[in-house]
Amino acid sequence: MKYRNILAGAMAFALAAAAAGCSDNNSEPSEPSSAPETTAAAEPETTTAEETTEEPTTEEATEEERTQPEPVEASDPNAVTFDDGEFSFADVVSDDEQAAVGELSIEEIMGNNMLKFTDDNSVPLDGKVQKLRFNAAQLVGTENLPKVRKIEFDLYAVATADNFVNEDGENVTAPGWIGGGGGTVTAKDEKWYDFEEFAGGEYDFPLSGAVHGEFKFLLADGGVCWSEDMTDANFLIMRWGISNEADLYIDNLTFYDEDGNSIPIVNEPVEAAESAEEAPEEAPAEETAE
Repeated sequence: MKYRNILAGAMAFALAAAAAGCSDNNSEPSEPSSAPETTAAAEPETTTAEETTEEPTTEEATEEERTQPEPVEASDPNAVTFDDGEFSFADVVSDDEQAAVGELSIEEIMGNNMLKFTDDNSVPLDGKVQKLRFNAAQLVGTENLPKVRKIEFDLYAVATADNFVNEDGENVTAPGWIGGGGGTVTAKDEKWYDFEEFAGGEYDFPLSGAVHGEFKFLLADGGVCWSEDMTDANFLIMRWGISNEADLYIDNLTFYDEDGNSIPIVNEPVEAAESAEEAPEEAPAEETAE
C-alpha cells in the first residue's frame, strides 16, 4: 500500500512540474522583432518616392507652356491647302487709305504651304486693315454657289518687327492680338453682308498659332446667300487691330453646305455675264482691336 502511495505522489509531482514549465514558456516576453529595422529601412524609399513625384515649379511649368505653335494640317479632303502653288482666285484689296498694300505668294512654313500676304508696311499700323479677296465662284463653280452655308479657314500672322510691347514692357517680335472679320455681296438685293468676327489669342513668338475662322450665312433662308448667277461671287477675309508689323497667311480654306458636307473645289475661272453689274469692292469701315 505504501508503495502505491509513494508512486502516486511521484506522478502527481511530475505532472505539476510539467504544467509549471508550460506556463513559464507561455508567459515569457517575446524577443524584440526586426520590425524597427524594417521600418527604418523603409524611410529612404518613402523619401525617394516623394522626390520622384515632386511637381515642377510654376516658373518651370510656364516655360514649358511657351513653345512655338505649329501650323495645323487640313482635316478635310476638299480644303484648299495651296500645296499646288495655285492662288489665281485670290487678290489683295487696297481700296482705301487704311487698307494695307502688298503682294501675294505661296510660302512653306514648317512643311505647310500657305497663301502669304507680304505687307509692305507703307500704311501706318493705327487703323490698318489687311484685306484679301477670294473668288468663290471660281473655287466651287457657279452651280455650287447656292449650296454654300459656311466657309472655314486658318489664319496666321508672322511678325516682321519688334514693335510689339508685351505684358513685361518688353519689345518683342510677335504679332500680338489677332482678329478680324469678313463679308460679301449676296443675291438678296446685292447688299453687303457681314460675317461673324473671329479672334485668337495674343501670341509670344514671331509665328502665331492658327486662328480658325468661320463665316456663316446665318440668313440664308431669307435669300442672304449666293446664287448660281453670281459669276463674281467674292468674299473678303480681313485682319484688323494690328499691333505690330506682320505678314498674313491663309490656309485650309473649305466650303460647306447646310448638312455640313464639304463642297469639292473645281478652281475654274468664270467669265462674268455681260449683264451682271460689277459687285461693290469696298467694305464698310472696320473695327480696331479691343
